[in-house]
Amino acid sequence: MKKLILILTLLASYSAMAEEGNIEAGKAKAATCAACHGTDGNAAAMPQYPKLAGQHPAYIEKQLKEFKLAMSTGGKQGRNDPVMGGMVAALTDQDMADLAAYFSSLPISDNTSSEESIEVAQQLYRFGDAERGVAACIACHGPRGNGTSLSGFPKISGQNAEYVKLQLEKFRSGDRANDMNAMMRSVAAKLSDEEINALSQYVGGLH
Repeated sequence: MKKLILILTLLASYSAMAEEGNIEAGKAKAATCAACHGTDGNAAAMPQYPKLAGQHPAYIEKQLKEFKLAMSTGGKQGRNDPVMGGMVAALTDQDMADLAAYFSSLPISDNTSSEESIEVAQQLYRFGDAERGVAACIACHGPRGNGTSLSGFPKISGQNAEYVKLQLEKFRSGDRANDMNAMMRSVAAKLSDEEINALSQYVGGLH
């Protein structure tokens, strides 16, 4: 119980930090982000990258800090990504808070769930698979895919399918390992290629 309270306290501090960011300052600093994430934060031209628009500011800020941590630890800690590592290397904590505040203030673009994804993905998302020990996605990301800022779970509704697929594959292989208590790695390790593809096509249309 004490451990849970500590985790929630730390996550709450992330929210507080992100809320201190300045939207207008973040807008000015976001010019270099547009090449991959789009001028409106929706990465329409490059769907292998995430939409940042409408994402919880605490989550954005946390990811930026972990990209920087990975660069400073040779990939042993944080979230290892050579491209993002280079982009965040010179950012201060205030820069990250400002960027998080800006992108979270933007409206996320609409997305849909493909018809062919529903049969496989809806069952997994809502109920998981108890026989294989696969937790239901809804438990953390919510029925509408909005996640929760306080708990550190990101909004996945509206997200680019290609990006979601890449992240699930990285969690499955262990190439991405910055998930709290290895929760995403535990789930993704049990998913087949078909299930990952279906989920990535399905979650974008949750609303």
